[in-house]
Amino acid sequence: MITYQDFSKLELRVGKVLEVSDHPDADRLYVLKVDIGEKQVQLVAGIKQFYAPEDLENKLVVVLGNLEPKTVRGVESCGMLLAAKGGEKLTVLTTDTKVEPGSTVG
Repeated sequence: MITYQDFSKLELRVGKVLEVSDHPDADRLYVLKVDIGEKQVQLVAGIKQFYAPEDLENKLVVVLGNLEPKTVRGVESCGMLLAAKGGEKLTVLTTDTKVEPGSTVG
């Protein structure tokens, strides 16, 4: 169990996917440029088998924005795209109505 104080450290934001490109060194990864309001971040996401780039571009998604940067197969990822997986299906978390990039989730 985590405390409410621990949970409050997470910076969950709505992000707008601006660009999607293939990872240069991994078949299952995309490199995404995402607008999370006050800045744009680069994310590496293992969702290539579930989404075509055109299905992600301009999509509003939920992003963990204050995750420590990590290099994934040579590309820096500065956050995490949130998704739900059930069985063989995966879906990115999104909003059911249009909200501005950078809106907080919580």
